[in-house]
Amino acid sequence: LLSVVGLKIANNPEEIYQFMSATLLSIQPQLLPDKSLRDVTMEALQWLIHNGLLKEKENSDGEKNWQNNLGITQLGRATFKGSVELAHCDTLYTDLKKGLEGLILESYLHLIYLITPYDMIPQCSPNWMVYFKQFNQLSPIEQQVTSTVGVPESFITKKASGQAIKNELDSNTVNRLYLSLILHTLLRETNIWEVSEKFNIPRGFVQSLLNSAASFSTSVLHFCEELDEFWVYKALLPELTKRLSYCVKAELIPLMEVAGVLEARAKQLYNLGYKTLAHLANADPELLVKSVVHMSRTQARKIVSSAKMLLAEKTEALQEEVEELLRIPTDVP
Repeated sequence: LLSVVGLKIANNPEEIYQFMSATLLSIQPQLLPDKSLRDVTMEALQWLIHNGLLKEKENSDGEKNWQNNLGITQLGRATFKGSVELAHCDTLYTDLKKGLEGLILESYLHLIYLITPYDMIPQCSPNWMVYFKQFNQLSPIEQQVTSTVGVPESFITKKASGQAIKNELDSNTVNRLYLSLILHTLLRETNIWEVSEKFNIPRGFVQSLLNSAASFSTSVLHFCEELDEFWVYKALLPELTKRLSYCVKAELIPLMEVAGVLEARAKQLYNLGYKTLAHLANADPELLVKSVVHMSRTQARKIVSSAKMLLAEKTEALQEEVEELLRIPTDVP
């Protein structure tokens, strides 16, 4: 319903109901026990208005009536543009807002916590000895992150030693931080096998967490792009999203942007001196065939061609930016 209003497919409750009447939900009455489709639709709209995702537009008399036209709020637009689940949008907004009060940027840990997916939290059951050990391996500044998000050192220590705790913390925050430590370790070591062994969890769970985090990081970025107050995240999240998507050391990311270059191949090329996109774009395919193990002539030509195209695209984008900066305004006094 939020997307229907946001995309201006329908603007008022009656139009929205007509839209819902054309969906599969309208022909599956067993999914609507004791309620009509109209009742369910109206309740959902009222919920969206109550939670600040939709708003009532004023009519010609200056009066607000939700039976008239509806509009989408900034939070609502951010939610549907970022494909954020409605159950999590308010929590996400609160967490990002709180993060602005004391964002710690010495490492990625604080940002990783903010993009750790909420839907993975129920699947997390911390090993407290591992939790305590990983906490002690953090730098002093990184340890401040745990207190900032609401999990102090004393709590982790008591849990690891089996002591009774008078005031339990929010388990969602505690478990989310544990997942953040897994991702933080993974970005530093980039080896799923080692991280799986270190945290004593299945490799499949680590891979699933990484994929979910990369996807949710993109969602959070789009969410922040619609809210001016989160401008700082718009500048910080793209690089982290790339790191999560490729899960390799930062220096390999430019090479992995080239079609046909995965982690192993990127390492080969980097060790041979092809450290940037420009190096690959100007490489001799014949030399690549001779230098890189198990690289065919066809692969070498494709990689060089792809690198040239990518370099040209980036150059063109920068050139347009330069021209825009140098363009003389027409309204100069």
